[in-house]
Amino acid sequence: MSVRSRDTLAGRAAIVGIGATEFSKDSGRSELRLAVEAVRAALDDAGLAPADVDGMVTFTMDTNPEITVAQACGMGELSFFSRVHYGGGAACATVLQAALAVATGVAEVVVCYRAFNERSGRRFGAGVQHREPSAEGVALGWVLPFGLLTPASWVAMAAQRYLHAYGLTPEVFGHVAVVDRRYAATNPAAYFHGRPITLADHAASRWIVEPLRLLDCCQETDGGQAIVVTSLERARDLPHPPAVIAAAAQGAGRAQEQMTSFYQDDLTGLPETAGVARRLWRSSGLGPADIDVGILYDHFTPFVLMQLEEFGFCGKGEAAGFVAEERLPLNTHGGQLGEAYLHGMNGIAEAVRQLRGTAVNQIPGATRSLVTAGTGVPTSGLILTADD
Repeated sequence: MSVRSRDTLAGRAAIVGIGATEFSKDSGRSELRLAVEAVRAALDDAGLAPADVDGMVTFTMDTNPEITVAQACGMGELSFFSRVHYGGGAACATVLQAALAVATGVAEVVVCYRAFNERSGRRFGAGVQHREPSAEGVALGWVLPFGLLTPASWVAMAAQRYLHAYGLTPEVFGHVAVVDRRYAATNPAAYFHGRPITLADHAASRWIVEPLRLLDCCQETDGGQAIVVTSLERARDLPHPPAVIAAAAQGAGRAQEQMTSFYQDDLTGLPETAGVARRLWRSSGLGPADIDVGILYDHFTPFVLMQLEEFGFCGKGEAAGFVAEERLPLNTHGGQLGEAYLHGMNGIAEAVRQLRGTAVNQIPGATRSLVTAGTGVPTSGLILTADD
């Protein structure tokens, strides 16, 4: 999509299948097996067979090559395969790439997937332990020697500035954690099912990196999630109501870095998210008032507040009150704080369930959902709508 003009993707593709493994702290099986289980479940949900698939998209971080997953699932010839970089920022972009392939006739049925043993295997929250020299790693060279070694520490810098700029205290972040955990408590698939928290619980949780507490940080999860995308025409002949891709966008800010953009003009916002917001609103013809459910990437609570502000749901510094007043249903599956950390892919699945009317925490009459991907990095977003 051009930065300046409206694209023509709206309504040309839809999500028709979602599938996942259980979400755990120790899956007891390989990441390849997790990927295959999720993909097969998504195809079953879509009423399609492995032989129908001719395209696949995943994350650069995924250890499961497209051709290996295709072979293990019994798929045939592939005409499209792709990977998206920048960690959780890739989530919605996998669906964007799938939709582009479908809309242009490059592929007919595309599966997007993400699978990892993020708790029992590589733990991203452990931070940088070893890194080969690269151009991409240069920015980290300016922060690692000063002790900024983990994602939490990188986000804490921006969070501290946000609090200072708007005269707030760390307690405001608790509103996001409480909402997520309340929804997770009633979601049987969520790791924190049956375990809601209060603002007092949030305030009593231990510091990770000030001003972030334990309950401001997402989980580490083992599991897999897959999404099936095809044309809207074909989608209408499949078992479930399609989740129409009304808009999809990627965005990177000027002089963007991965989680360490500390030299940008303003640390209280997310320029990459602002760019995605502009493109989604322009391409869909919708605005904040039109959204029924928000599935916002919640790796850290402060960035949920900043996303709400960048998308125009409220003014700068006002997002904590917006969340506390529950003016928009947020992360009705429990988010990555409450359900599972699947790099945002499980959030896309929840948006689909809301439009189908099958979510555990169903929002009555939900027909339009906003989904975002990882922030602080080059990112992406989706607006999904029910079929007219």
